[in-house]
Formats: sequence, structure tokens, C-alpha cells
Amino acid sequence: MAEYWYNTRTRQVEEGKRSQWADLMGPYATREEAEHALDRARRRTEAWDAEEAEDR
Repeated sequence: MAEYWYNTRTRQVEEGKRSQWADLMGPYATREEAEHALDRARRRTEAWDAEEAEDR
């Protein structure tokens, strides 16, 4: 089964790990999931920020 990675430096999806770990997000099961990696990370960060604000 192929794994997909989102490269934050090039902003491209890679099939298989080809770049340095520091530049990659993943792995993701599909190319589409990898394409939306930044959106997913943003939503998670917003949710964590909201939870933290509620705890204050």
C-alpha cells in the first residue's frame, strides 16, 4: 500500500518518503488526504486553541 506525504517546503504531495523528515507531514493513506494536510492541521490547532481557552 502506498503512503503519501505532504512536503511543506515544496507544497507538493509525494508518494513514498523522498524528502527530509523536517519537510514532511504524514503519512497519509491517499493522495487527497495528503493534499489537505495543512487544512487538517489548521482545524486541529483551532480546536486545541478553543479547548485551551475554555479551560482558562
